[in-house]
Amino acid sequence: MNAPVPKPWIMDIAPYVPGRSTTDDGRKVVKLSSNENPLGTPAGARAAFAAAADSLERYPDASGSIVREALAAVHGLDPARIIYGNGSDEVLHLAAGAFAGPGDEVIFVRYGFAVYEIAARRTGATPVIAPDRDYATDVDAILACVTERTRVVFVANPNNPTGTYAARAEIARLHAALPATVLLVLDHAYAEYIDGDHDDGGMALAATAANVLVTRTFSKMYGLAAERIGWGYGAAPIVDAMHRIRLPFSMTIAGQHAAVAALADHGWVERCRRENAELRRWFSDEIASLGNAGLRAIPSQANFVLVVFEGALTAEAAYKGLMDEGYIVRWLPGQKLPQALRITIGTAEETRGVAAALRRLVGRAG
Repeated sequence: MNAPVPKPWIMDIAPYVPGRSTTDDGRKVVKLSSNENPLGTPAGARAAFAAAADSLERYPDASGSIVREALAAVHGLDPARIIYGNGSDEVLHLAAGAFAGPGDEVIFVRYGFAVYEIAARRTGATPVIAPDRDYATDVDAILACVTERTRVVFVANPNNPTGTYAARAEIARLHAALPATVLLVLDHAYAEYIDGDHDDGGMALAATAANVLVTRTFSKMYGLAAERIGWGYGAAPIVDAMHRIRLPFSMTIAGQHAAVAALADHGWVERCRRENAELRRWFSDEIASLGNAGLRAIPSQANFVLVVFEGALTAEAAYKGLMDEGYIVRWLPGQKLPQALRITIGTAEETRGVAAALRRLVGRAG
């Protein structure tokens, strides 16, 4: 039977699988699978969202001007060089769509964010996977993959799903060695969770370099995952190209006002960062205490920890056992990580609870 035929590269895409919120038998349990903010959303942002209910019949401002102006004020940026999207996912897709296509190559690291491969394949470009260095970004491995066909390099920093972090000097070295024709996309979805002053210099590069784009999101630290608000910053020609294929109304009126109000809560980021860092450190130490049983926590600068299972208790068994205990975490065999679980840092009660459950599972596994 004759029928429309999808492009072959579209059928090569493995659809994105989000973190689950219910168990196999339908129970709703503690969700530690999607790296959401356990402290919720700033009160001012919730109020601003609710106040926008009187504007449901109106299209949102397609320029996102109030959000761009607020971001520019907070981060010291040029608002004309800010692009927004339906979550930072859309901004990542825009980067690939504007600068890569059939015959081109897009590089990202092994154990990188799943959207990179989807964004590359969607354009017909060839994904090129650079080897990792113990789950972390290896700059030399990325550079070894660069060819005359390379158009985009995606680097998440901190990386998702591993939580690893490439230092400022490494990012600078990567950028300096890339051809000027290659777009370096630095995905800063978890940047607000980084300890202290460990800035990777990405935003400064985006402000001065012609081939750097930094992407960020309101979904994590600001607790606005439901509203899908992402943004990017780069040179004017990069942003101009991306604007040409951007969805015109991908950020709602309520979402825009909530984002502006969230940015105005200056204590929110510091509070969430501090609580996350304390619990992340505690949880990592708990996993380290189970090292004799083959568990290992990969050092993280995000709001989650990747736990590797190298003993009698497998990641799959731990995933199912934790579900029985009332916790859903992220098992990622589809991302070639069948040996690990990504576990979101939740509230103190949730984090201590999932650690205790893991300890019980280790004991049962012998």
